[in-house]
Amino acid sequence: MGKAQGFYTMVTQREDVDLELVMGMTITFTEGKFNGSTLSLFGRNYIFDPVREMPIVGGTGAFRFARGFVRAKTYSVDYYKGDAVVEYNVYVFHYSNQGFDASTPQERFSNGFEFMTDPILGKI
Repeated sequence: MGKAQGFYTMVTQREDVDLELVMGMTITFTEGKFNGSTLSLFGRNYIFDPVREMPIVGGTGAFRFARGFVRAKTYSVDYYKGDAVVEYNVYVFHYSNQGFDASTPQERFSNGFEFMTDPILGKI
């Protein structure tokens, strides 16, 4: 279905928490109707909470202007290898991309007013 790549850094500020992270991740869809589209998330990850919530801050392709959140649940961690098995449930709102030509985004948005008058805004 896809792959995920990203980064994380330690940001622990609370005395009662041993480890928390800020994480940025891009989920790339590699097959099906969303092939080539991405979702991007960025936020604080309290990794010892059983379920964590992080915001979706954008996307590309079918998910342009996406907003939403991800609920993450860890099933296993191998600290020696640095591997983890994590389930991500994604809840996303995005605009229909009908009428958008994904191959020419620079042409579509070269004039800011073009976005303002695009018929897709009538569907909001």
